[in-house]
Amino acid sequence: MSCIVLVNIGFGNMVSANRVIAIVSPESAPIKRAISEAREDGLLIDATYGRRTRAVIVTDSGHVILSAVQPETVAGRLHGRQTGVSE
Repeated sequence: MSCIVLVNIGFGNMVSANRVIAIVSPESAPIKRAISEAREDGLLIDATYGRRTRAVIVTDSGHVILSAVQPETVAGRLHGRQTGVSE
C-alpha cells in the first residue's frame, strides 16, 4: 500500500509530493506561456489567494499550480517530507 505524502504550498493548501515534476520561478517567457496554456485548457490551479505568484508547480497530470511561496521553500518542504518518510 502506497502512502500519499502531502506538501504545504502555502495558506494551508497541499499538493501530493508524488505528483510534482517541477517547481519553477514564474518570470521566464516559457513558464508564462505554460501558465497561459494551462489556464486555457482548464488545468491551472491558483493557490496564491490573490498574492504575487512566486512558484509554479508542474504535476505529472499536466496541472499547473501557482503558489505565493518561494520555489526554494516549496522544494525544502518537499525534500524534508520525503526524507522524513524514509527514516
